Amino acid sequence: MGGTSAERDVSLASGLRVTEALRSRGHDVVAIDTARGTLSREDEKALLARKVVQPTPPSQSELERMARETLPQMQRVLPSLREADVVFLGLHGGSGEDGTIQALLDLAGIPYTGSGHLASALAMDKDLSKHLFVRSEVLTAEWVMATRASADAKSSAGRQFRNESLSALGLPVVVKPSKQGSTVGLSVVKKAEDLAGAVAEAFQYDDEVMIERFIAGRELTVGILGDEALPVGEIIPKHEIYDYECKYQAGMAVEEFPAKISGAQTSAVQELARRAFRALKLRGYARIDFRMSEEGGGEFYCLEANTLPGMTQTSLIPQAAAAAGMEFPELCERIVRIALDANARGG
Repeated sequence: MGGTSAERDVSLASGLRVTEALRSRGHDVVAIDTARGTLSREDEKALLARKVVQPTPPSQSELERMARETLPQMQRVLPSLREADVVFLGLHGGSGEDGTIQALLDLAGIPYTGSGHLASALAMDKDLSKHLFVRSEVLTAEWVMATRASADAKSSAGRQFRNESLSALGLPVVVKPSKQGSTVGLSVVKKAEDLAGAVAEAFQYDDEVMIERFIAGRELTVGILGDEALPVGEIIPKHEIYDYECKYQAGMAVEEFPAKISGAQTSAVQELARRAFRALKLRGYARIDFRMSEEGGGEFYCLEANTLPGMTQTSLIPQAAAAAGMEFPELCERIVRIALDANARGG
């Protein structure tokens, strides 16, 4: 848990909750922050005593400082990881969800929950994900990838790129880092003159930035657990988009499980979620997010796949599992069992 991405606080909240849930099922659980090492029970209590998910993500300088500690800490905890039956990954974003930690565990021969290193990297890269969605006939919004030059509001190259992008996509557009989560660094741009600033902000969080056509409509999410599509959920945020504050601050969004859509629509979006899951070669569990458009008869546009979705009190996968009659500790244990079964099969 923890890690060094902008979603560090969310990851700590997820990890601590999973730790408690698995202990309640009789498992021996050791909590490890990849940035700071093994957590004692006192450390866990101190984290639980504070508001773990802060209103804003950690600063970039703080994340960079902690990132320098990740490899030394992982080297220290590797012997204890080798003794584990399985590692439950409660990391979000950055090196926790992009396949880096997964590759390290693969090299050490240590089983872990969720997708493998290649699938994790594919899903984290929104540009590559979209190409694979298109190949698998999963509809996704049109997009272009920005360059560093496009963030320069005064350069001729930047102006030309922005004009061409807006000509192709129209307004509004969504600007976001290509390899981040929890809407960190994301903006909805409604005026052409705001595009350069939004691109520049997104570049603070990633070396690649995506500009995507904004799809007006309802936001839906489908959890995948093993081979099963969980009940479809609808997110109704207080803000225009389901941003960081709406995701992790109580009362900032309404989540309805199951979503109030028809049976045919439910089946259709669940099948698209399974198709997206297979297109990215995911395994174990994931959350696939969609927009149901206001126009064109309510088409489903895939937004992204989350390979290590949040497991906090307000997170969506636990709510979907609850709608399927599954309590949170059972959900965590099923994720563990799926990982152990996959490891036994060599998958």
